[in-house]
Amino acid sequence: MKTIGLLGGMSWESTEIYYRLLNEGVKAKLGGLHSARIAMVSVDFQEIEEMQHNGDWDSAGRTLAQAARQVEAAGADFLLICTNTMHKVAPQIQESISIPILHLADATAKRILAAGIKTIGLLGTNFTMEQDFYKGRLIEKFGLNVLVPPKADRDIIHRIIYDELCLGQVKDASRDAYLRIMEDLRSQGAEGIIEGCTEIVMLVQQHHTDIPLYDTTSIHAEEAILEAIR
Repeated sequence: MKTIGLLGGMSWESTEIYYRLLNEGVKAKLGGLHSARIAMVSVDFQEIEEMQHNGDWDSAGRTLAQAARQVEAAGADFLLICTNTMHKVAPQIQESISIPILHLADATAKRILAAGIKTIGLLGTNFTMEQDFYKGRLIEKFGLNVLVPPKADRDIIHRIIYDELCLGQVKDASRDAYLRIMEDLRSQGAEGIIEGCTEIVMLVQQHHTDIPLYDTTSIHAEEAILEAIR
């Protein structure tokens, strides 16, 4: 079995989900007392969040690249960046390590295309919804039509992620807001919704809606399990 590298802590709440899903998945595949081989470095999210909102992506990239080198040194065979937003600096991280990055957006896009979906809604941080590092990759590499909410709704989504979900707070009113935004995207033609922030699954799961949801945390973990036991 290969060793899965995790670059986590952004936030630790979603990294905890990764750790559980990876171990549960390996046990389900291999049975017995099997668990996942994991090497993880978890960063201080306060530092990363300040760099994000100050637009200091170069410093954020250097910080995560250093952490990724630690993961590689610990014996990881490939790396998962356990956050959608920080895939913005994935190229900088990849340049600093010799093991491959299992890209979260690629794994998600392949799952969407396999379902025959071409028009997809995207929820996440403002960085993920507005910038091209993620949305552009879905469009240019995979030919998807990506819809995002209007500015006022993007700000609602972003605020709930940072002010609630990253603090472990799950509120019914916030779930209602997300479900309303998802319905609005469906009315514009979205055939499904990407939960493009690893914390969103804490708030909205598939049983809350009949819109097909693409939980990036679970998809990323499932792809890592297949790679680890291949």
